[in-house]
Amino acid sequence: MAPRELCCQACGATVRAEFEPCRFCALSPEQSAFIELFLRCEGNITRVERELGISYPTVRNRLTQALRALGLARQTVDEAAQERRREILRAVARGDLPLTTAADALNDEG
Repeated sequence: MAPRELCCQACGATVRAEFEPCRFCALSPEQSAFIELFLRCEGNITRVERELGISYPTVRNRLTQALRALGLARQTVDEAAQERRREILRAVARGDLPLTTAADALNDEG
């Protein structure tokens, strides 16, 4: 969904156009609240742990999930390889790639 209208509550002026939602609109309410807390804690994970009463790995996991939702997460080598394997399988399912070629490509992936 994309917003198409903005209204000023003070004067009632309305602007209609094709607006692009910002990347933060992709965050769930929980992720948005986490990012707000993370910023209030100035990025200090230990402070976030104390505020939420959760472990360091849980804080890191929530941060990674929020970064992914924002399109800012770095892909690990394993994640990149998994995505490449998924793309090969999708190409086979579409009929764009013969099975023997796919098998060779998957074997090369290791």
